[in-house]
Amino acid sequence: MAHSITKFFKVGGLMALGAATLTACDSGDGSANQSVHAVGSSTVYPFAKLVAENFARSFPDKRSPLIESTGTGNGIQLFCSGLGPNTPDMVNASRRMKPSEFDSCASNKVDEIIELQVGLDGIAFASAKGGIMLNLSPKTIYEALAAQPYGRPQTAKTWKDVDPALPADPILVYGPPSTSGTRDALKELVMEVGCKTDPAMKALKDSNEDEYRKICTEVRDDGGYVDQGEQDNLIVQKIVGNPRAVGVFGYSYLEENADRVQGLPMNGVDPTYDNIASFKYPGARPLFVYVKKEHMRAIPGLEDFMKEWVKSWGKTGPLAKVGMVAMPDEAMTANAAKVQNMILLTKAELEAK
Repeated sequence: MAHSITKFFKVGGLMALGAATLTACDSGDGSANQSVHAVGSSTVYPFAKLVAENFARSFPDKRSPLIESTGTGNGIQLFCSGLGPNTPDMVNASRRMKPSEFDSCASNKVDEIIELQVGLDGIAFASAKGGIMLNLSPKTIYEALAAQPYGRPQTAKTWKDVDPALPADPILVYGPPSTSGTRDALKELVMEVGCKTDPAMKALKDSNEDEYRKICTEVRDDGGYVDQGEQDNLIVQKIVGNPRAVGVFGYSYLEENADRVQGLPMNGVDPTYDNIASFKYPGARPLFVYVKKEHMRAIPGLEDFMKEWVKSWGKTGPLAKVGMVAMPDEAMTANAAKVQNMILLTKAELEAK
């Protein structure tokens, strides 16, 4: 199916913050940032690009939004670095903002944030068409990828070492880096779930959460898991080139490359649109966009760009056609109301998840 994932823009570090304030954005001196600027998740990137393209067609008098793929973690850091023309107006995220990130935003006067859930996605495990087939579970994934499974040294070299029912192929998984929201979701939705199958690990969370996090979410770095950066298409290329390798990326990349790769089931459930929409698939997750309300007046088109997201996320809308899984109807209604009424995110909401 057609998809507009063509290239990825990298940001080498934090954008320099000048002394300019939001007033400078609106100063009319010709140097102001007049287009919407979004950074963040590589998973959300192709969807944001499509929304930006449709926005440009709907509003030919406004400059097309600039969308950059920086990874969720780096994107939120840039977003929270302050207000003004040298900072992004929006951040795309393949996980929810953390309370600590909300605090970081507030400390830099980014204290009016609108949170939109824009759809659903799944953390897909995949291999090349006709390649290795594995019936995975959070437990087997944790034991295969953890740096210290259950606090012990990682000794598994093959999938069979983890589960006798799996083939004796070497463990080789290409996946996202630590700055990626997909990596964060892999830890939270899959690895932690697998780790907590051990009662001692559940008890450790209550007694020593730092140690628990290290044991349950730290990924091995001995070659069993290979960080491929923020370019999910490169992961697809790697597994297509090696039928014994496994890749980890968002469901939309699996669907886009369905002629070349196959999804691997988890707990016997395939990563399909319907299984993600119903949350039957263990790796299902929401996708988000965060917007600075303070930038609304200064950035022409920012509010209309948010409305373009609302127009795009329906079950028969343009985003569904390129691999995004639509939210339940009630979630669409609730998030559309956030745009209509400019409802601000609170830290209490993030802490209540």
